[in-house]
Amino acid sequence: MRRRNFITLLGGAAAAWPLAARAQQPGKLPSIGFLGASTSSNWSHWTAAFVQRLRELGWIEGRTIAIEYRWAEGRTDRYAELAAEFVRLKVDVILTVGTVAAATKQLTSTIPIVFALAGDPLGSGLAASLARPGGNTTGLSLQSSDLAGKRLELLREVLPDLRRLAIIANFDSSSAVLEMAEAQAAAGKLGLDVDVLEIRRAEEIVPAFGRLKNGVQALYLCPDPLVNANHARINALALSAQLPTINPFRDYLEAGGFMSYGANNADLFRRAGDYVDKILRGAKPGDLPVEQPTKFDLVINLTTAKALGLTIPESFLLRVDEVIE
Repeated sequence: MRRRNFITLLGGAAAAWPLAARAQQPGKLPSIGFLGASTSSNWSHWTAAFVQRLRELGWIEGRTIAIEYRWAEGRTDRYAELAAEFVRLKVDVILTVGTVAAATKQLTSTIPIVFALAGDPLGSGLAASLARPGGNTTGLSLQSSDLAGKRLELLREVLPDLRRLAIIANFDSSSAVLEMAEAQAAAGKLGLDVDVLEIRRAEEIVPAFGRLKNGVQALYLCPDPLVNANHARINALALSAQLPTINPFRDYLEAGGFMSYGANNADLFRRAGDYVDKILRGAKPGDLPVEQPTKFDLVINLTTAKALGLTIPESFLLRVDEVIE
């Protein structure tokens, strides 16, 4: 479908057309550029939550809204290319995540950008402040680095003899490096020795496991698009090495992960639908506060626990939000 969107520039900022004006343009639907940092399959639950919320708000894909999907497959070198395509298409809103939003913001200061989750919206320059982000970006903070200590405390509960931990992180991701630092600090407080597995590309994951030192008892995964796109491989390698993993998202556990604790990402993508709705109805992204997660899930994979020969205390199981068997 070919579309033209007329944008009025006021003081250097783009003013959104009201929907009434769009309604007078037969066949021209408001459009969303959905830029996925990982793969379509990895994001299926999150995408469904976003689209469902849009439907509840009256935006039905193909009827009242057009959605263009693009997938970077965990490759940071594709962010700018895909974002530039949306700029050329002149979509009305771009929906993505923090890491990609930062790259996208470099290409447009007029198209509103909503990040469904961001590890560090302030440090990455996506928001001047959480209360008033300013510019053309807003969305939801993942609070991931703040949860590093809690994740390790939970892991220590089920692995009381834990003394040595490995952390795998993409060193090209600012949010992953930030979380790694938080995890290292938390590990120090718990008296844990830490080994860091540094990666920057998918091809470096297997060699990273080859560098694991003797005595490592568990693996901490720092989330970012690269790790998200390859979480199945990482968890499979960890299982083969008899290493229980602590993961940021419940989605990782279906591929053999051991335990996860973090924000409910499907809920964050659902709430991102509210941001998109407000912007399409005329709100400026810079005026919409960055919000925090409200739902957190603790999930444990008993199938993986059995494969690792681990027994989970009944008292711990009573506290989890979901048990995968």
